[in-house]
Amino acid sequence: MKVLTVYAHHDPRSFCHSVLERFTAGLVEGGHTSDVVDLHAIKFDPVYRARDVASYIDAKIPRPILEQMDLRQHVLKGCRGPLQRWLAERALRGKSPEEIAAFVRSQVPKDVRTQQAKVMWAEALAFIAPVHFCNFPAILRGWIERVFTYGFAYGLTEAAWRGDVNGRLPLLRHRRALIMTSTLFDKAAYDAGIRDAMDKIIDEWAFRYPGIANVEHVYFYAATCAPRARIEAYLDEAHELGRNFDRPPAARTPTVPPVAA
Repeated sequence: MKVLTVYAHHDPRSFCHSVLERFTAGLVEGGHTSDVVDLHAIKFDPVYRARDVASYIDAKIPRPILEQMDLRQHVLKGCRGPLQRWLAERALRGKSPEEIAAFVRSQVPKDVRTQQAKVMWAEALAFIAPVHFCNFPAILRGWIERVFTYGFAYGLTEAAWRGDVNGRLPLLRHRRALIMTSTLFDKAAYDAGIRDAMDKIIDEWAFRYPGIANVEHVYFYAATCAPRARIEAYLDEAHELGRNFDRPPAARTPTVPPVAA
């Protein structure tokens, strides 16, 4: 299976980096093809800027919504100086709302297109990151925001554009997504509600809603100051997650001993 792993940690000496190394080694051992995006190493910009508007415009947007958007005026207002505005007016003259939307879409930032190509190459996705405020770190949240865009990861019916949450159209077709997050707090804290909140925001909204039905989220609880034996068990688990990537959780042998109550 072709697996794209998106990794988000600044320190190559971190526990998360060790997870990445062991997981990737497991993938190779299991006969899978691995590609890694190290967001800090490539200096990925997670900030949604004016340039990213193009990533959320598409010619398939329902005509009434496109007309309400008035993309012609949007393009003209973004022009720098009278010459650029004159050229834009000439280029847009006689164009339908769908043709203007396609023109805007053609301006998707290059770094986004590069990442989307990697996502499209993959049959499955994996994510490795620590927990920050019950979510992914900002650089990974920004990657999802800028890469899992409208017309690429999902579409919307006209009803959805007008507020109906059931009108989201999934576009991703990956066989599975595996999320591995290291935590500061222990399993008891996550049992008390943190995990439910994260599963809703990350697993459901970021991955299942765009179309990846098979989502597994593995938590390495209290890894920050865990004893060496538990760290080694976590890393063994990461290796097995890679080696047996195409096997369901029920078919795997647990490698991490249960935490004593």
